[in-house]
Amino acid sequence: MRETLLRVATLAMIAGSTLFGQNLVGSWQGSLAGPEGRPPLRLVIKISREADEKLKAVLYSIDQGGQGLTASAITQQGASLKVSVAAIGGEYQGKLNPEGDGLAGTWTQGGPAQALNLVKPTPETAWTIPEPPPPLKAMPLDAKPVFDVATIKPSRPDSRGSSLLVGRGGTNLFTTTNMSLKELIVFAYGLHTRQVSGGPAWVENDRFDITGKPDLAGSPSVLQLQAMVQKLLVERFQLTFHKESKELSVYALTVAKTGLKMSKTESGGGNLPGFGGRGPGSIAVRNSNMADFAGFLQSRIVDRPVVDRTALPDRYDFTLKWTPDVNQPPAPGPPPAAAGLDVDAPPDLFAAFQQQLGLKLEATKAPVEVMVVDKVEKPSEN
Repeated sequence: MRETLLRVATLAMIAGSTLFGQNLVGSWQGSLAGPEGRPPLRLVIKISREADEKLKAVLYSIDQGGQGLTASAITQQGASLKVSVAAIGGEYQGKLNPEGDGLAGTWTQGGPAQALNLVKPTPETAWTIPEPPPPLKAMPLDAKPVFDVATIKPSRPDSRGSSLLVGRGGTNLFTTTNMSLKELIVFAYGLHTRQVSGGPAWVENDRFDITGKPDLAGSPSVLQLQAMVQKLLVERFQLTFHKESKELSVYALTVAKTGLKMSKTESGGGNLPGFGGRGPGSIAVRNSNMADFAGFLQSRIVDRPVVDRTALPDRYDFTLKWTPDVNQPPAPGPPPAAAGLDVDAPPDLFAAFQQQLGLKLEATKAPVEVMVVDKVEKPSEN
């Protein structure tokens, strides 16, 4: 009798799991509260079942375009669902209601969790997902683009954070917000801030919003984009400089003995990588090779230049989470909350590299190029 009861219980558990799995398949939609003063964002998660019975999820933020983001992981335990999207450092956790037509849950993307309740819509109530703009073709690598039109304006005094973007609205428009000239130099010449010296105080203190339209169609590579910004700095800021070689403390980026733990970029991401700050100690990386990643690390995360010694040729998508050191520059994103003891906090940056990425940051010394600013002027009129 006991054996029979156990078998019945096991069958009931299997049936319940299958039922929940069937209920989860389909479209789910809900609104996420936007930043203060802005409308909410409508999100759609489409869940399907693969031939091997594994669940697959694609996330759409339909007020930010129709480009779908494939979940890096989706797990279901009974009525509980977890969907992780490594490309943007986001995670949804929800619980299915008994009727099977609603999920009560939260969305987390670097900062505190936000309420996000999803419903399974009818054909009449389903939101229309807009057609995404066609991907930009890559600009020929031998092209020499320049900015056909460029505007430079002082940033608003109340601006928070900073950004450098290419491709808004399906174009190849280049924009920066709230960036100093020193930050622009660091990006344009692939340097760490310690590799730039000289110039008046406003080089670091004054901040600018820039919009530039390349004279050629297509998505530029990082090197082409840097060359365009270099020309802009010379022409509009009258930047002149000389270079010197100097031995500095650096970090060497290598592959750890445990081997890589990153996922290669699945679809063609064009010439450019994407780096997004998800709050202090959290970044989401898309379509990046290791040379680009090393450049981002030295410009925004660590306190010294980074030398890429991985010899990895591919591009990767991943999210990195760590507990920032008090002496370490914070990742781009909202300011940190009040510090406190958290036993579940992620590891420090160096341990996170090995545990989450299979990479290693090692302190060493190496000769590097240093830029000395000889002359610079505030930008010319637009």
